[in-house]
Amino acid sequence: MLKQESYVLKVKKQVLDEILKQAEREKPLEACGYLGVRGTVGEKVFPMTNIDKSEVHFSFDPKEQFQTVKKARQNGLSLSVVYHSHPHSPARPSAEDIRLAYDPNIIYMIVSMAQSKPETRAYKIKEGAVLEQSIEVIE
Repeated sequence: MLKQESYVLKVKKQVLDEILKQAEREKPLEACGYLGVRGTVGEKVFPMTNIDKSEVHFSFDPKEQFQTVKKARQNGLSLSVVYHSHPHSPARPSAEDIRLAYDPNIIYMIVSMAQSKPETRAYKIKEGAVLEQSIEVIE
C-alpha cells in the first residue's frame, strides 16, 4: 500500500533534466545514480553505471560508488537519494525495488519512461512499506 508522507524533496529543474536525459540516453536499460542533496534540495546528479545492463533492475559498480561517496562528501552533499529509471513500467517501486531497499533513510526516486512524457516520483521504503514522498521542482 502506498501512503503519502509529509517530506518534500526539492529538486532543481536543471538537475531533473539531467536525470531525464540520462534515462532517455540509456533506454532500454535502466539508468541509475545518486542525487547529491544539501538540506532538502537535490543539487547535483551523480550518474552511475548500471553494471547489470538490464531493462528491469540495476546495480552500482562498487568502485564507482566509493568514488562518488568521496566526491559528494568533499562537496558537502549527502547521497540520500538514489534514482533509477523504469524504461517500460510506471514510476513506482517494483517488487524487486522493495526487496532490495535496505536503507530506510534513502529516498528512491523513479523516473518512468514508459509514456511519451516521463513521470518522476519518490519513495521511502522501510521493511516493505512504501511511503510516497513529495517532489517539488525548483529553479
